[in-house]
Amino acid sequence: MSKELATWAGGSCFEYDGCVKVGTAIHFGKCGKWKQRVTAEQYARLLGHFRGRTVDIGTSRDNRPEGSVGEWLQKYVCETAIASYVGAILVEEGYARRDGSKIQFA
Repeated sequence: MSKELATWAGGSCFEYDGCVKVGTAIHFGKCGKWKQRVTAEQYARLLGHFRGRTVDIGTSRDNRPEGSVGEWLQKYVCETAIASYVGAILVEEGYARRDGSKIQFA
């Protein structure tokens, strides 16, 4: 069953199947045209890397700040800018919280 969430900035919505523990399939774009999978292992690596830190989310498509979640996702998951979706999922599932424009990891 898909769950709908607002993107990090709240400008649009997306859907995802699964959860951080088992991996997700993120559906985005007009009518969910695009799909990107993030595996449980990728989430585990991301959470381990950022554990206890507050960092930039890095949602920019072409100028992700160094050390941001967006930069990490671009290096280790995919070239597509998915931080806006992954950040929202992590907050929704209790792995992180918003701190203004930054994300704070547990």
